[in-house]
Amino acid sequence: MSFCDHCEGQRFDRAQVLRALRATRKRLPRPGAACSADQALAMAIEAVRSLEIPHLERIEDLADGQVVH
Repeated sequence: MSFCDHCEGQRFDRAQVLRALRATRKRLPRPGAACSADQALAMAIEAVRSLEIPHLERIEDLADGQVVH
Protein backbone atom coordinates (compact mmCIF):
# COMPACT_ATOMS: atom_id res chain seq x y z
CA MET A 1 0.00 0.00 0.00
CA SER A 2 1.29 3.46 -0.79
CA PHE A 3 0.21 6.81 0.51
CA CYS A 4 0.07 10.27 -1.04
CA ASP A 5 2.79 12.70 0.07
CA HIS A 6 0.45 14.36 2.57
CA CYS A 7 -0.60 11.11 4.24
CA GLU A 8 2.94 9.74 4.18
CA GLY A 9 4.10 12.95 5.88
CA GLN A 10 1.43 12.63 8.55
CA ARG A 11 2.41 9.01 9.24
CA PHE A 12 6.06 10.05 9.56
CA ASP A 13 5.18 12.98 11.84
CA ARG A 14 3.04 10.76 14.06
CA ALA A 15 5.80 8.18 14.35
CA GLN A 16 8.34 10.87 15.17
CA VAL A 17 6.12 12.30 17.92
CA LEU A 18 5.46 8.86 19.41
CA ARG A 19 9.21 8.08 19.49
CA ALA A 20 9.88 11.41 21.25
CA LEU A 21 7.17 10.75 23.83
CA ARG A 22 8.42 7.22 24.51
CA ALA A 23 11.95 8.56 25.02
CA THR A 24 10.56 11.21 27.38
CA ARG A 25 8.71 8.54 29.35
CA LYS A 26 12.03 6.78 29.94
CA ARG A 27 13.50 10.01 31.34
CA LEU A 28 10.71 10.45 33.90
CA PRO A 29 11.64 9.71 37.50
CA ARG A 30 10.93 6.17 38.63
CA PRO A 31 7.74 5.40 40.56
CA GLY A 32 7.97 6.74 44.07
CA ALA A 33 10.19 9.67 43.03
CA ALA A 34 8.70 13.13 43.08
CA CYS A 35 7.37 14.16 39.65
CA SER A 36 4.09 15.98 39.27
CA ALA A 37 1.73 15.58 36.34
CA ASP A 38 2.58 19.17 35.39
CA GLN A 39 6.29 18.35 35.24
CA ALA A 40 5.64 15.24 33.14
CA LEU A 41 3.45 17.18 30.71
CA ALA A 42 6.01 19.97 30.50
CA MET A 43 8.67 17.41 29.55
CA ALA A 44 6.38 15.89 26.91
CA ILE A 45 5.50 19.30 25.44
CA GLU A 46 9.17 20.27 25.26
CA ALA A 47 10.04 16.97 23.56
CA VAL A 48 7.42 17.52 20.85
CA ARG A 49 8.28 21.22 20.51
CA SER A 50 11.92 20.34 19.83
CA LEU A 51 11.00 18.18 16.82
CA GLU A 52 11.55 19.60 13.35
CA ILE A 53 8.30 18.78 11.60
CA PRO A 54 8.10 20.15 8.05
CA HIS A 55 5.22 22.28 6.87
CA LEU A 56 3.01 20.69 4.23
CA GLU A 57 0.81 22.87 2.04
CA ARG A 58 -2.91 22.32 2.32
CA ILE A 59 -4.63 21.03 -0.80
CA GLU A 60 -6.83 24.14 -0.94
CA ASP A 61 -3.68 26.29 -1.17
CA LEU A 62 -2.51 24.64 -4.39
CA ALA A 63 -3.07 26.46 -7.68
CA ASP A 64 -5.29 24.00 -9.56
CA GLY A 65 -6.67 21.97 -6.64
CA GLN A 66 -6.65 18.81 -8.81
CA VAL A 67 -4.97 16.50 -6.32
CA VAL A 68 -6.33 13.00 -5.78
CA HIS A 69 -6.09 12.20 -2.09
